[in-house]
Amino acid sequence: MTLTPNGYIPRYVDKEIGFMLGAFGAVCIEGPKTCGKTWASLNAARSVIMIDDGSGNFQNRRLVSFDSKYAFSGEEPRLIDEWQEIPSLWDATRSEVDKSRENGRFILTGSSTPVWKGIMHSAAGRIGRIQMRTMSLYESGDSDGSVPLLDLFDGSFESCLSETASLETLIDLTVRGGWPRNLGRSAEQSLAINTGYLDTCIEDACRLDGSARNRAKVEMVMRSLARNESTVASIDRIQSDVREGTVSDNAIAHYLDVFRRIFLINDQPSFSPNYRSPVRVGKAVKRHLADPSLAVAALRMTPKKLLNDLNTFGFLFEALCERDLDIYARSIGGRQYHYRDGAGREIDSVIELDDGRWGAFEIKLGASQIDAAAENLLKIDSYIRERADNPPSTLCVICGICGATYRRPDGVYVVPITSLRGVEIPGRISS
Repeated sequence: MTLTPNGYIPRYVDKEIGFMLGAFGAVCIEGPKTCGKTWASLNAARSVIMIDDGSGNFQNRRLVSFDSKYAFSGEEPRLIDEWQEIPSLWDATRSEVDKSRENGRFILTGSSTPVWKGIMHSAAGRIGRIQMRTMSLYESGDSDGSVPLLDLFDGSFESCLSETASLETLIDLTVRGGWPRNLGRSAEQSLAINTGYLDTCIEDACRLDGSARNRAKVEMVMRSLARNESTVASIDRIQSDVREGTVSDNAIAHYLDVFRRIFLINDQPSFSPNYRSPVRVGKAVKRHLADPSLAVAALRMTPKKLLNDLNTFGFLFEALCERDLDIYARSIGGRQYHYRDGAGREIDSVIELDDGRWGAFEIKLGASQIDAAAENLLKIDSYIRERADNPPSTLCVICGICGATYRRPDGVYVVPITSLRGVEIPGRISS
């Protein structure tokens, strides 16, 4: 019997945890605070120790600091929650794993990555790593899941009607975010919670590793990232945003690294259909915070403000779709990228499967933008087919306000984000 919490909502990460436990002696699940790491881990664990539990004046932390054996004493798989509070537990876990040939012994969770000073081993081959995101619309029950992502690649897509999401609904879903704690709450309640959450994260960033960073500068960089959500903003652009001269480019790079270490950033790497191209490793990433709701909170937007500023909401809606596409792609063994070449040709989202096939996805809020998006995809498809041996296998427009999923006469698919999913999740809540 595992320790599955009452009311647990099945997640895509459940399957990944099961697979990794079968392959490694231990698994480390990383991600932003309150994205659901602990509950997902309890769903797979048979015993647990909470390192940051305040009971008994943080008795667990004191015991494990005194002797690491207390972290490993329990039925396996054993969950060691927030292991980074005692960084030496990484090496201790590696050593414990080496004592047995059995896999699936321990689950580590962490909401920050400690500096590796004093940690002797990478634990490659012993500890598998999983990066967990917030919930997709399918996981939260806000997508009906009538269109599996893989069907767009396999040609098994079937046209169907679906309920049209209103603009207000899409705004509320973006403001709420994919945080499990916000399910069932209003957009206004979620915004208040997310604003407090972001404030806590900024405080964590200021104090990470015992450093004392300038809070005002950390906040300015965070707000710049929010303003540049879903763009390829350079460090120079961010520096300009935070009042040029007040924060050096080296400091901005440092703050970005700190945000990555507390999992507040999920940047989208660049893509080239040429596997040997330096574009795959050398071009600018598309900027994303861990969840679009964080950008809403950082910009101090509200549902009403977003309704009156559809330009800003368009970028946030793109971020919501790309969050979901990333989660769905990983569920079918794929990865998400973006495409942008020197001539200004762009693809919002590129999904590459593990068999080498890839698809091009444009993201548009309204149905009136579908024709232009399809035209852009077809032009880029033609350009790539003339120059590469690996053209896209599918072209698709992901739409917000649209009441049908269908294949256009030109071959471009149109799918509402509230109809998309990755693989099926047994036990998913109904939309």
